[in-house]
Amino acid sequence: MNAEPGPVPPRAPGQDGRLDSGPLSGPAHAPGGSEDGAGRGTGDGFAPYPERGADFRDNRQSVEQGAAIMGGVQGDVYNVVSGGPLDEALIDAIRKPRLREGPYPADEVRDRLAGFVEPPSHPEARKVLDGRVLLLRGGPGAGAATAAFALLAERYGEGGVTGLDSAQDLLAWRPKGPGGYLLQGLPRDSGEPLGEVALTALARTLRHAGAHLVVTLAGEVRLPADTGRWQAWHLPPASHKVAARRLRFNVREGRLDPAHLDAALGSLASAPFTDYLAAHPLPGDAVDVADALCTAAATGTSPGTVLDELRPGSATAARVALDRARHSAGALSLMAAIALLAEQDRTVIEQFAAVLRPLIDERAGPARHAPATGNDHPPDLLGPSFEDRLEAVGARLLPPGETSTVRHGHPVRRVVFAGRHRSEAVLGQLWLDHEGMPELLSRALTALPPLPGAQLAAGLALGRVLAHATGPGALGPLPRFAASEERRERRLAAVALGELVQHPARGGTVRELLRRWSCATSLPLRCTVAETCGSGFGLARPALALRFLDNVLDGPESRSGPPLRTAVSFALSVLLTEEPHHPLVLDTLREWLTAPPGTARRAQAGHVIDAMSRSAFPPGVNSGASRTTLAMLLRDHPDRAPGLVALALGDPAVHEATAQGLARIEADPDTRMSTAFPHFLSALSTLAPGHRGVVRYLLHRHRARTTVPTEEALT
Repeated sequence: MNAEPGPVPPRAPGQDGRLDSGPLSGPAHAPGGSEDGAGRGTGDGFAPYPERGADFRDNRQSVEQGAAIMGGVQGDVYNVVSGGPLDEALIDAIRKPRLREGPYPADEVRDRLAGFVEPPSHPEARKVLDGRVLLLRGGPGAGAATAAFALLAERYGEGGVTGLDSAQDLLAWRPKGPGGYLLQGLPRDSGEPLGEVALTALARTLRHAGAHLVVTLAGEVRLPADTGRWQAWHLPPASHKVAARRLRFNVREGRLDPAHLDAALGSLASAPFTDYLAAHPLPGDAVDVADALCTAAATGTSPGTVLDELRPGSATAARVALDRARHSAGALSLMAAIALLAEQDRTVIEQFAAVLRPLIDERAGPARHAPATGNDHPPDLLGPSFEDRLEAVGARLLPPGETSTVRHGHPVRRVVFAGRHRSEAVLGQLWLDHEGMPELLSRALTALPPLPGAQLAAGLALGRVLAHATGPGALGPLPRFAASEERRERRLAAVALGELVQHPARGGTVRELLRRWSCATSLPLRCTVAETCGSGFGLARPALALRFLDNVLDGPESRSGPPLRTAVSFALSVLLTEEPHHPLVLDTLREWLTAPPGTARRAQAGHVIDAMSRSAFPPGVNSGASRTTLAMLLRDHPDRAPGLVALALGDPAVHEATAQGLARIEADPDTRMSTAFPHFLSALSTLAPGHRGVVRYLLHRHRARTTVPTEEALT
């Protein structure tokens, strides 16, 4: 339920400066996720089944909290369409970030607060915030960040909340204007300098700016003893109130039939659910209960089964299930596949399990493969069915559905564990607690054939798990995937890094890693940086992403190559999916167009402008939310368009395409009017003295308009 911002100081690539990062669009994911259709209650029972050869069927995954796989646009995922093959387009789905630097979009804050229940600590926190600075302590999962959004939205509205980087030095920070500022996840070593004197000075600065600041921090972060009047403890609201509010919210959102609301509320008030919520008092647990009741109402599942599906999601239950499966390579490989590729279609699950199974079998040594003796039973030539194998590991198939892709749809049968958080718990156990398992899973991912959606699913799952890893090897196999020649492996690393940076404690490590890779001589590493900028990382930190893209393009055009150009183009197209990023992108393109000829920056900017002028950027796609045209540039950015077009006209490589694009805009009456072309032309003409390309375009346009064709003259 919490979001964690992470800003970066904006750079100024344009000659006339650039705007600060604006609000980002796109709704926030619903707290607690929406893993609809959790498996029926099989508990933790595990029935070993005979080992047999690998068999294949069909699999697909949608990731917890609304990830859309295989090309669809669902929940909190964008699908940015590329012009490559189908499998390339399908791995370009982008998970919208939970943490953003700069202003939070009003609709995102509205979604965060839609099911908000005021906690008992809210009045005290509100009173402390009257002093302009609030240090809000809270336990993990208690909903302190949601309460912070509510406190700031009370004063400045849903569009008045701006996120700060958790690494921000508050002693040197100054608000840019009135509004509410939120820093989530204050690092452990950042609390000591925040004494009474420093906080008093900060409060004075905020008062002069007409602003308020809320800082959320864990209970173990140490602060000076004289800061008591700036602190408040967040106490989570009653979980049954959160669940009831969530149920009513789901009715408004259409996820629960109003006729089923009374029955769901009745189940919520029953003794089994009351006891469950008493043992699971956090808001996220209450959201899980409410969403599970919604799913039960839609599928006709009994309330008792709902609780059976909720209980196996704990880390303890996952450990017990793994212990029962530890002697069966088939069971372990299947559990690992479901955990790493949660909710994927059955074929993807089976193919990954088939790749992983012999790798796990190798751990047992030659004795495992010794021929059996004294077996009086006939051989089982058929083996257990897939559904029996799933039931043995506490998983099941969801009802048939259909996934929509850019070009076609097809039926799917998703695979889920019984237990709404079982996948993450199982993967965490395998990855962090069992020696050698991370290496086996990494080898299996490398050997897995290209499967739509698998890289996004695996990247998100790895990002969540690696957030809890420690030590110098905490990033696991990501550097190896990042250095791969295969784009699907680089994309997996990019998605994982985009998820990893959503955790404040990991943000600094990821940023430093990307900075080093962006300056590396290795082309695959620089491609991975660009791919990461084209993930949720870029949407959350657009200024920093553009700085990294600038780094990867440092040098001559011959040093870049088609893979890097494709990756950078993809990252720019992702940033252009959200309108507030447009000024940053356009200012960067303007700077790149001023680079010397033959450089990668100049060539990349020319490629973008050429595509916008001829049809749309990115090229080669019939539709897609990320497409930007020259007409859109003139219409939506009249202040930046003349300067950018003037530089494009001065580049011999794109002059003709730009001039023809302008001619098409002028020739179409509707487009001419919507772009206010006469005003644009007037602004462009004022730049003519310093731009020979503009003079050339204006002279050619004048001759074309004044020269009478020979046939016309003769008549």
